[in-house]
Amino acid sequence: MTAYLPSLAGGLLIGLSATMLILLNGRIAGVSGIVAGLGRVPRGCWFSDLAFVVGLLLGPVAFLGMTGAWPEMRIAAELPVLALAGFLVGFGTRLGSGCTSGHGVCGLARFSPRSLVAVLTFLTSGILTVALTGALS
Repeated sequence: MTAYLPSLAGGLLIGLSATMLILLNGRIAGVSGIVAGLGRVPRGCWFSDLAFVVGLLLGPVAFLGMTGAWPEMRIAAELPVLALAGFLVGFGTRLGSGCTSGHGVCGLARFSPRSLVAVLTFLTSGILTVALTGALS
């Protein structure tokens, strides 16, 4: 059971931060939109967008402070594959008008039909990608 506690805590914190952002700022916690907003001319919510992203980046530091160890990560892909994957994710979030956090966490909670279609597309694409890479390796 204790193996699931970090994931449970992470999920609760994501839900809490998304709830706080919509209640306090009236904004959806779509990470791709927030990060994209940092590249624009500063506007009223630019500093809150920056604080949100800095908070995301400080997550592993908070994990270190709570557990005494850095979060475990294992990335098996080479740099060119990671770069291509990052490009495709960025392209997909622009094409789909949002990412998994905006559609999956916030959109589904608001019963958005567009988000439901987006999440089903994300899941189907992920399942097909895993099946295809498994079959090819």
